[in-house]
Amino acid sequence: MTIRRILAASGLVGALLAGFAAVVPPAIARLERSNPPAMVATAEQADALTLDKSERLLRLLRDGEVIAEFTVSLGGAPEGHKAREGDERTPTGRYIIDWRNANSIAHLSLHISYPNAQDTARAEATGVSPGGDIMIHGMLNGWGWIGGAHKL
Repeated sequence: MTIRRILAASGLVGALLAGFAAVVPPAIARLERSNPPAMVATAEQADALTLDKSERLLRLLRDGEVIAEFTVSLGGAPEGHKAREGDERTPTGRYIIDWRNANSIAHLSLHISYPNAQDTARAEATGVSPGGDIMIHGMLNGWGWIGGAHKL
């Protein structure tokens, strides 16, 4: 499935407008993989996204143009590429949003396709697990009132 079809199916633009996004391991919950219903019209949906870790900005794009931008929080040590389970780094590279955790305790929990074959090979070569279950998600459900204070 292409990223365009995945983002269209997930309605990512409208969903992210309702919460803050972060790339961190998912909360402990029973993972239910699903494709959420579209939340905005197809013409308003993103077909790609980029994350600038240094600026802490998630940008949603449609036809190469930025259509929305969000300040994000990242894992405890986001610099560099994720190398192993537990390193608290944010993966760097090309990944797709491949499923949604419908039972997440955080707003719109979207899984990215880390680790890919190269990530797995790199980790195996050093005798460690690459980790996984990397999610883009918003605040914990019920905690939206905190707003931007969680980034202080």
